[in-house]
Order: sequence, then C-alpha cells, then structure tokens
Amino acid sequence: MKSRSKKLKRLVDVQRHLERMAESELAETTRQRGVLSETIDVVVDAMGSAHPMHRVFSGHYAAQLGRLVQKDQMLLGIQQVHEARMLKERAKGDRLQESMEEARMTEDREADDNQVLDLIDQHVAGYAPASGKLEGR
Repeated sequence: MKSRSKKLKRLVDVQRHLERMAESELAETTRQRGVLSETIDVVVDAMGSAHPMHRVFSGHYAAQLGRLVQKDQMLLGIQQVHEARMLKERAKGDRLQESMEEARMTEDREADDNQVLDLIDQHVAGYAPASGKLEGR
C-alpha cells in the first residue's frame, strides 16, 4: 500500500501540471493581446495618415478599430480569468506540497520511532533468558 506522502506527491505533480496549463493559457492570451495591440496601432496610424487612400477608408478604419477595441476588452477579461485560475492552481499546489511534506515528516518520525522500539525490544530480549527453564537451574 502506498504511503500518504506518495499519494500526496502524485497529487502535487498533477496540480503542478494544472498550474503549468493555466500559465500556458495565460501566456497565449497575453500573446494574442500583443498581436491585437499591434494591429490597433497599425489601424490608428492609417486613420491619422495624410495619404489620400487612407482618407477614403477612414470610415472602414473606424469600424475596424471599434471591433478591435471590443476584442481587446474581451481578451482582457479572459486574461484576468486565466490569471485568477493560475493563482488558484498555484495556491492549491502549494497547500498540497505542504501537506505532502508534513506527511513525509510524520512517516519519517514514525519509522524512527519504530527503529527505536525495535532496538529496545532487541536489548530487552538479549538480557532475558531464552526460556523459563534456565532460570530454575
């Protein structure tokens, strides 16, 4: 049968994997927001350009900018959710890690206590007669 600390170690490993997944999702959302920010900058530059072609499309650019800003707001909300999830997963992992370390210490202490008791039993058994018949001689 597996010890409590080994079971908790497996749970810690799973929890750390969930934490890495949350970090990965957060990184992807952050990357998407970065790309979107660059696109917004390009559209804003085109809107402010003095080039005659850009002036023709200014209405299109304004509509596009509105959609991009809306998408950025949506990604910001998603990013905040991912940040909260990542922090929650990290906190769970830390608590499991602490429980695992406590269980390991308890198991080590119990093993040490058992060794001491075994030594005491051996010491007592070494000085006791092997049978009651020997005492009578």
